[in-house]
Amino acid sequence: MPGFVAGMERHQVAVYLGALAAGGAAGWAAPGAGPLLEHAINPVLAALLYVTFLQVPVAELGRSLRAGRFIGAALVVNFAVVPLVVAAFYPFLPADQAIRLGVLLVLLAPCVDYVIVFSGLAGGDSQRLLAVTPLLLIAQMVLLPGYLLLFLGSGLAVVEPGPFVEAFVVLIAIPLALAWLTQAWAGKRVGVISTTMVPLMAATLFAVVASQVPKLGDDLPQVVRVVPFYVGFLVVMAFAGLVVARLFRLDVASGRAIVFTGATRNSLVVLPLALALPDDLAAVVVVTQTLVEVVGMVVYVRVVPRLLP
Repeated sequence: MPGFVAGMERHQVAVYLGALAAGGAAGWAAPGAGPLLEHAINPVLAALLYVTFLQVPVAELGRSLRAGRFIGAALVVNFAVVPLVVAAFYPFLPADQAIRLGVLLVLLAPCVDYVIVFSGLAGGDSQRLLAVTPLLLIAQMVLLPGYLLLFLGSGLAVVEPGPFVEAFVVLIAIPLALAWLTQAWAGKRVGVISTTMVPLMAATLFAVVASQVPKLGDDLPQVVRVVPFYVGFLVVMAFAGLVVARLFRLDVASGRAIVFTGATRNSLVVLPLALALPDDLAAVVVVTQTLVEVVGMVVYVRVVPRLLP
C-alpha cells in the first residue's frame, strides 16, 4: 500500500486527469447516480481540505506569514488583478445570468488545493503558498459577495447568503480547526495522514464531474461557449502573474508560485455555492472550468519555468 500511494504521488497529474475522464464516463453511463455523487462532494472536499491544512505547520505559520512581499503579491494578484481581468472579459460573456454567475463564482476565487501540487512541480515555492492558503480562503469568502454585487447588481438577488456561510464553516473553519488540533495531538505523525491527499483529490474530481455531466443535456452548446474565456484567462494570468512577481521583486521560486496562484481557481470550494442556486447551469459552468484548468496546469508546469527561468 505505501508503494501504491507513493506511485500515485509521483504520477499525480496523470491520476487527476484519469479521475476527470473516469468521472465523465461514469456520468454519461450512469446518470442516475448523479444525485448520490453530488451529496458526496462536500464530505470528500472537507476531508481533502483537512488533509491540505495538515500540511500547514502551525508552528511555522507565523514565520511564513511574515514574508510580507510574498503575501502582498498573492493578495494583489488574486484580489486586484484577477477582478480587473474578469471585468475585461465580462461584457463578452453569454447573456444568460446563470452562466455569468457561474463564471464569476469560479474566476473570482483563488485555488487552495491542487495549486500547491502544480506549483511544486514547476519549481514554485509550494510551502510558502501552502502557508498563505488560510489567508486566501478567508479573504475570498469575505470579498466574493462584494465582487458579485459589483458585477451583478440587482441580479444578485438569486443568491442566498446561507450557502456561503455554510461553505465557510463546513469546508474551511471546521477542517482548519481539526487540522491544527490534529497537529497538536499527533505531532510529526500527521505525515501519514497527508499521504491521502492525492487519492482524496482524485475522488473529489471524480465525484464532481460524474455528478454534473448528466445535467448537461441541451445546455452543452451554452457551456462550450465559456471555454474560450477560461482558456483566455489562463493565458492572460500567466503574464499578469509574472508582472506582479517582478513588481514585488520576488525570487524565482516565489515568483512561480505567484503565477500559479493567480491562474488557478477555487472551483471545488465554490461548487457547493453554485449547487445551491436555482439553476443547475451555474454548477456545470463551474465544473467546466475545472476541466479546462487541469489541462491548462499540465501546460503551465512546462511553460512557467521558461517564463521565470
